[in-house]
Amino acid sequence: MQAPVAPKNRLEFLNTRPPPNYVAGLGRGATGFTTRSDIGPARAAPDLPDRSAAAVGAAGPSGVGRGRGKGPGEEEEEEEEAEDKGYDENQKFDEFEGNDVGLFASAEYDEEDKEADAVWDEIDKRMDSRRKDRREARLKEEIEKYRASNPKITEQFADLKRKLVTLSAAEWDSIPEIGDYSLRNKKKRFESFVPVPDTLLEKARQEKEHVTALDPKSRAVGGTETPWSQTPDLTAVGEGRGTVLSLKLDRLSDSVSGLTVVDPKGYLTDLKSMKITSDAEISDIKKARLLLKSVIQTNPKHPPGWIAAARLEEVAGKIQTARELIKKGCEECPKNEDVWIEACRLSNPDEAKAVIARGVKAIPNSVKLWMQAAKLEHDDASKSRVLRKGLENIPDSVRLWKAVVELANEEDAKLLLQRAVECCPLHVELWLALARLETYDAAKKVLNKAREKLPKEPAIWITAAKLEEANGNTTMVGKIIERGIRALQREGLEIDREAWMKEAEASERAGSVVTCNAIISNTIGIGVEEEDRKTTWVADAEECKKRGSIETARAIYAHALTVFLTKKSVWLKAAQLEKAHGTRESLDALLRKAVTYRPQAEVLWLMGAKEKWLAGDVPAARAILQEAYAAIPNSEEIWLAAFKLEFENNEPERARMLLAKARERGGTERVWMKSAIVERELGNVDEERKLLDEGLRLFPSFFKLWLMLGQLEERLERSTDARTVYESGLKHCPNSTPLWLSLAGLEERLSGLGKVRAVLTTARKRNPQNPELWLAAVRVELRHGSKKEADNLMAKALQECPNSGILWAASIEMAPRPQRKTKSSDAYKKCEHDPHVIAAIGKLFWGDRKVDKARTWLNRAVTLAPDVGDFWGLLYKFELQHGSEEQREEVLRKCVLAEPKHGERWQVISKAVENSHQSVEAILKKLVVALGKEEKAAEENKH
Repeated sequence: MQAPVAPKNRLEFLNTRPPPNYVAGLGRGATGFTTRSDIGPARAAPDLPDRSAAAVGAAGPSGVGRGRGKGPGEEEEEEEEAEDKGYDENQKFDEFEGNDVGLFASAEYDEEDKEADAVWDEIDKRMDSRRKDRREARLKEEIEKYRASNPKITEQFADLKRKLVTLSAAEWDSIPEIGDYSLRNKKKRFESFVPVPDTLLEKARQEKEHVTALDPKSRAVGGTETPWSQTPDLTAVGEGRGTVLSLKLDRLSDSVSGLTVVDPKGYLTDLKSMKITSDAEISDIKKARLLLKSVIQTNPKHPPGWIAAARLEEVAGKIQTARELIKKGCEECPKNEDVWIEACRLSNPDEAKAVIARGVKAIPNSVKLWMQAAKLEHDDASKSRVLRKGLENIPDSVRLWKAVVELANEEDAKLLLQRAVECCPLHVELWLALARLETYDAAKKVLNKAREKLPKEPAIWITAAKLEEANGNTTMVGKIIERGIRALQREGLEIDREAWMKEAEASERAGSVVTCNAIISNTIGIGVEEEDRKTTWVADAEECKKRGSIETARAIYAHALTVFLTKKSVWLKAAQLEKAHGTRESLDALLRKAVTYRPQAEVLWLMGAKEKWLAGDVPAARAILQEAYAAIPNSEEIWLAAFKLEFENNEPERARMLLAKARERGGTERVWMKSAIVERELGNVDEERKLLDEGLRLFPSFFKLWLMLGQLEERLERSTDARTVYESGLKHCPNSTPLWLSLAGLEERLSGLGKVRAVLTTARKRNPQNPELWLAAVRVELRHGSKKEADNLMAKALQECPNSGILWAASIEMAPRPQRKTKSSDAYKKCEHDPHVIAAIGKLFWGDRKVDKARTWLNRAVTLAPDVGDFWGLLYKFELQHGSEEQREEVLRKCVLAEPKHGERWQVISKAVENSHQSVEAILKKLVVALGKEEKAAEENKH
């Protein structure tokens, strides 16, 4: 026997050294080639030890690779010298560590070395942090310089991409499609056509022809079988299926409009009825069936198992199997109501009643089963009969009592509820329902019984209060609520202030205002700290006001005013509520009461006088102001209110006397201004000038007096004097924009473009970041036809005032029509809530005939700035063009309520002497006329 020989490793040659000069593949004709990986990178690689196979086996007799001209003996001598010295002198010098790497490689690294290294590391970190900012700044500068000199492709074409928005649809369509224009695809491909064989044509002819006699083979079997050689016409089958499909699609589509009209309910029902079972679904169903079978066999008294098994069969489409399973479940678990309800659901409509009957027989105390049995009935009488049968078995079921009462008429409901409260005495809804059906005296008795049974139920006390209010006993309402709260507190019930406020709002909605007031007055202070009462109550009232609970808010303010009789802010809030939601009489009564307790509050007197004036009762308003003057003798506001009342009602002499008295008593600059306005309207130029000169001696820093004096000189056509006045005013008021604009307008009329440019440049230097001055400079250039200069100024203005709405609005109007949409988008991003930008975008939509959008945006503008009359003029002009009569009336009404005072064009019209006593409505209509003239003039300038 030979010893077993170990199998030789067939890949043993991989672990042996290759012979010298061996080139892989050379023997089978492979030729070598050089790639970039063989050459290496362009940079010089560091000297690395040669670990190739050739270097390993380089100990041949030739001595290749030992150095230049060195023999083996010399190299051995050098190695011995290096061993004597302890280091190698010819070792490569390290760039960072010097020769220390080789010199101290064998030395021990102790704690001192570690400490020294830590110190040097800290020094390096400190030096690095000192130079960090400078280094980062230099790096950032280099990056920016590189990006400036080497911009990305997207940055180079950003301006061109932005211009793509100006392309029209036709220009887009004219852009040629990118196709494959290579020479390969331009070659004409050869297409070959093979003639159809005659056999195929003959076969087609035979299929299409009409046959009037049976085939002999068919006749042999009586004509009842298809011959085996005859194949069905697949083309005809396909055409038939296509016809059926087209009929179905036609049924779903509207052939007139071409739009698809789908019945969602029917469509979803059809989808639900479609049963698509994939192999995965069938596999899952089989697994689930096995699991559920195991459940119901191991634990047949487990109801959810039977229900799950039945539902699985229902999902699988085997409804009969599901019914049989749930039937077995009912037999195994007869005392479980869920199984019976599931059996009722799965059974046929005809059998459902029998199933539920067996269920209620098995579980006569199940409310759920009796309710299900009632649902299966179709008329109210049958339902009521079933529910009453259920009540015989479960007399204390509230659900059954509620259901049977809902189905009964009023008389039967009363009898049923009397029985219900006997059976369920602890359910408050039944007691309250019975009280609502009873007469006044009987209802009181019912509520008293309910209170005995449920002493901790607040709803009974509130219902009692509502009952008294409904029967006219309003004096008892407050007593009942107060007594009820005390009784509930005695029972240990905590009074929840928020819950009682909600009950008050519910009482208001039900029409029980006295009950609402009683609840508020008795509960509003519970749980509120004394120092927080005013803030909390005002906040509560405002919240109720937002929710539309006006009577609740009024009750809160009424209670607050009993506590804070001298708080002006509370009186004001209550007055504003009455003004918005009350009557003139209630507001007048409240204000009379307010000035009684707070006689030093000017605003309350003025509000009362204004309301009388608006009601048309000028003598009453005059009397109120006289009372106010008696209460506050040195109040300038009351003096000016009295002047305005007389002035607006065409009593200039009375107004002049009032202002003279106010000046004697040392009035402020406003008194002098109003005095000059009166004289200007009366046409007394000398008196007006005298008053203005006196006012300016007393108040030289009040720019309106300088402005009025300059306007007076301009009206008299004394332009030189007007210029002197404006220049003097600017010495005293260098920051007054209206003075600068008035001087600029005067210089434009007198000296032309050069002078007005100088004035506006000086103004901008004195008042930097002033958008009105920038806008004036832009408009001057536009008026003189310098469109390019105007664009440059607008660009500078937007750089200095990037968030100015008036500048962005002007830039939208200045932009060419194709660019306005982009400009408006930029403006909206910068000034999202600025009314000037909103109005400009609305005008843009208006010009594009997008009526609904324009109306929305213009309404937003007047909502954001109701005090600016220009926006109301735009909206009214828009409604005159595109709105109905009701919409115009609504705009007029809102504008009159807003009483706008500001606006560039509005003030020009409203402050003109001839319009001094005009109503808001008249000024609005004049503004619309002026806007129309401006628009017409702009169109003429364009053409």
